[in-house]
Amino acid sequence: MAAYSFTAKPAGSLISYFSNLVKTNGGINLAQGIPGFQPPIELIEILKQTADSNIHQYAPGIGNFNLLNQLSTTYNVELDNLLVVQGATEGLSLIYTYLLKKLKGNFAVMAIEPAYESYSQLPAIFGQKFVGFTPSNGNIDLTEFRKKVVDNNIRVVFIASPGNPYGIVLAEREINAILKMAEELGFYVVLDMVYRELYFETKPYLPILGKSQNLFYVNSFSKSLCITGWRVGYVIASTDNMVGLRAIHDYIGLCAPSLLQEALAQFLIQNDNGNAFIANFRENIKSNFILMSQGLKELGFQIPPTHGGCFVWSKLPAEIPDGFSFANELYSKTKVAIIPGEHFGQNYSSWVRLNIARETKEVEVGLAHISKFVKEH
Repeated sequence: MAAYSFTAKPAGSLISYFSNLVKTNGGINLAQGIPGFQPPIELIEILKQTADSNIHQYAPGIGNFNLLNQLSTTYNVELDNLLVVQGATEGLSLIYTYLLKKLKGNFAVMAIEPAYESYSQLPAIFGQKFVGFTPSNGNIDLTEFRKKVVDNNIRVVFIASPGNPYGIVLAEREINAILKMAEELGFYVVLDMVYRELYFETKPYLPILGKSQNLFYVNSFSKSLCITGWRVGYVIASTDNMVGLRAIHDYIGLCAPSLLQEALAQFLIQNDNGNAFIANFRENIKSNFILMSQGLKELGFQIPPTHGGCFVWSKLPAEIPDGFSFANELYSKTKVAIIPGEHFGQNYSSWVRLNIARETKEVEVGLAHISKFVKEH
């Protein structure tokens, strides 16, 4: 097939572009962050049972009350601090829309680079300046961080821990220092922790939620329970901010799927929040990370220290300078899809991201194809 041929770089998300090549033409999808594992069997059984109940109309706008109560207990926050949304992506967009109105558009946005696409594309859509902050050896220089905030009129900061595409985990002192800085300088922190359960050694630090006016927390069940297609996430914020978020959500999100929310709630209640499934999934990802990163290093790729997430973030060998050309040619020749690093920042054209939240056999085959391709080219 020639569906993947191109004459110019595609407009829009390179994640969607390379993932859609596999969906259209077949191959191994190490591009989009789609888990290659089935959801918990218990969850699917509960979903089947729930489908026979009378729960097919709109859910309450703020979320299914069984699910909200479970989240309230898990995070030790009040119901007034919670909102169920259509995946973490809606959560990020909802918070941005709320802050855009609150700040009247006069601000810039910062995120730790390499940055997940929503962090840079939301400012691009709404006309705000985006500033990337690059850690030094995976650590945050707080003096430089403060300087960038002040010099660029930063009022919104996105932080992911573990990160995407680069799975760094911020230390407790770093997160607390940034939150203290936010209250002092008057900027807002959006803490995106959709990969929080997928750590390699130490579980990422979580500050006290629901109290600070300067902190918004976003998470979802998509990655940890392997249900990216369900689109159920949640936001935690202070009571005052939550009033504004819910008002906007009523008009642009309305509610997450009612049936799926109820099934999730019952599964979490009956199965210790899915901790056994998540622990097994976490170990699979960790072993796949070791497998892929060691294989790539033998080919001359550079892998920075990584502490969690679903991806291998890697710099290409010196003789391969362009990530997009590499990714495009790799798929054309081997049907293995990966993401060029330029999608996550203009300084990362010689980097690539590979999803390793797949069955080990698929990761092994993908690595074998990459190895053969690199050695032949």
